[in-house]
Amino acid sequence: VQLIESGGGVVQAGDSLRLSCEASGVAFSVYGMGWFRQAPGKEREFVATLSGTGSDRQYADSVKGRFTISRENAKNMLFLQMNNLKPEETAVYYCARDRQPWGATTAVRYADWGQGTQVTVSA
Repeated sequence: VQLIESGGGVVQAGDSLRLSCEASGVAFSVYGMGWFRQAPGKEREFVATLSGTGSDRQYADSVKGRFTISRENAKNMLFLQMNNLKPEETAVYYCARDRQPWGATTAVRYADWGQGTQVTVSA
């Protein structure tokens, strides 16, 4: 299984970014997927998750109303649309594949991880 994130960059507070994650070597539509992030010196934290069918979503409270997780199963792609970004959201963002179809908020549920993409939000 390979997960490759892209779309990170340097933006200003209030700007938007769209992250992408391309999956290969896995029956993508079967599994839940998630986005996590890790800031320097901090623990990896949950951002958003989406079931394999795309019908069920969950978000961290801190991103609700600003971030949207989506997927395009025909292309093995996962996305994270991030609007109104804040400086404290500067982190490496990772996509991950759940061991189950439903998606999950805890990292231990995820079997595979991408290498991450850096998002830097300046004040």
